[in-house]
Amino acid sequence: MLTVGLTGGIGSGKSEVARRLADHGALVIDADALAREVVAPGTPGLTAVLDAFGPDLAGPDGSLDRERLGEIVFADPELRARLEAIVHPLVGARVAALTGAAPADAIVVHDVPLLVEAGLARNYDFVVVVAAGVETQVRRLTEIRGMTESAARSRITAQAPLDAKLAVADFIVDNDGPLAHLPAQVELLWSRLSERAASAR
Repeated sequence: MLTVGLTGGIGSGKSEVARRLADHGALVIDADALAREVVAPGTPGLTAVLDAFGPDLAGPDGSLDRERLGEIVFADPELRARLEAIVHPLVGARVAALTGAAPADAIVVHDVPLLVEAGLARNYDFVVVVAAGVETQVRRLTEIRGMTESAARSRITAQAPLDAKLAVADFIVDNDGPLAHLPAQVELLWSRLSERAASAR
């Protein structure tokens, strides 16, 4: 099994790279999706988050208002650390279960937005960083996700700078340009991963 850590700043296009790797045959484990799963209605995770940050963060259907919670914690490192102390162990347990069930020859791609911030690079055999400039990130967040420019810049600033991500990269996907530039880079990346996986067997 080859374990791959895939990361990149918010709005970098990391999820699109993950989707394309899945199309090639990778088993993608999405940390954000798992983070939503472990705080779904009725879970101990949701109870713990509401106890820590207030019951008013639950919507009418009982689900967590992630947007409001994000606005609260991304502006305050102490609150962000409190949230991570609740969610990260729960996500870690789900990751371990999914990885344990993977075939021995699998290429397992861990889509981890905060890989660098959490100091997780050493946990993977191979680290991929999807890179985009700050202005590209801001444009995508405002145009595609509907964020205000100030909210977008705040979210970007709360993450590790691109230089820190590039410092741990074994492979860099440059996604600062049009989507049309992405397929060839993902093809090359998949070739590299396949070679690495074959040599490890």
